Amino acid sequence: MKLAAIDCGSNAVRLLVSNVFEVGEWKPLIRKADLYRVPVRLGEDAFIRGVISKEKTKDFIHAMAAFKSLMAACHVEDYLACATSAMRTAKNGHDLIKQVHREVGLEIQIIDGSKEAEFIALNQMDGRFLNGSFLYVDVGGGSTELSLYQDGLLKASKSFKVGTIRIKENLVSPKRWLHMKQWIEEHCHALTTISAIGSGGNINKLFSLTNHKNDKPVSLKRILQVHNELSQLSLEERMLKLGLKPDRADVIVPAGQIFTNVMTWANIQQIFVPQIGLSDGLIHALYRKKTQAKTA
Repeated sequence: MKLAAIDCGSNAVRLLVSNVFEVGEWKPLIRKADLYRVPVRLGEDAFIRGVISKEKTKDFIHAMAAFKSLMAACHVEDYLACATSAMRTAKNGHDLIKQVHREVGLEIQIIDGSKEAEFIALNQMDGRFLNGSFLYVDVGGGSTELSLYQDGLLKASKSFKVGTIRIKENLVSPKRWLHMKQWIEEHCHALTTISAIGSGGNINKLFSLTNHKNDKPVSLKRILQVHNELSQLSLEERMLKLGLKPDRADVIVPAGQIFTNVMTWANIQQIFVPQIGLSDGLIHALYRKKTQAKTA
């Protein structure tokens, strides 16, 4: 079957179309078919003004209409759409969701941080990272979700209002950083060996800049080195010398700050970057829902 996921994030909105092959009971083989990304940046309005402007509302509705047409052209069987930090922060977030349903015909759920972390963690269904201790670190424009897993079991999970757009706009207080550090120390310091799993567009780009092999973890030392190099470049230099898109060039340094802080506080020396995220987790959740409906 062909399923789709729409992730309405604080920095960008994404449409992921995946092919799902049923190779065994409850063990789907999921392969990405197409990924579309539009840098609407809802967070710039939501976090600074508290509401999403008419201009970004128009951009968002255009993007959702385009996504609906793309799903039809790709013959998508079903979809799941979720909105995260920006939409749940904006005073008019729920009104915008209703407007999209009325004008475009798409249903979008506004999910809280814990639900976001839960969806991201569903990526474990593919069998990776089931043995040992792992800290999932998903960094978005408005929030960071941390989930601690031991031998495939969720031990603790927390969402923090520490995101790349919030940092860029100086909206993250020292107190918020302290809360994140305290949570990490409480849950991770007793573990002798722990690795990180990073998700989100920024860590994918940071990983590619390290020139490591895709199936190998990268060290904290190397991530720190790349982050420091990026920090010394101007916005224009990041775009011209490294080929970063404008909407990536201005948030990749804040993202690096989050990842390096988390790894340092948790005493984590390596991070895996399997290029998974909320969209992939939504595909897993949708497949599970459809499978349970068929067997009910």
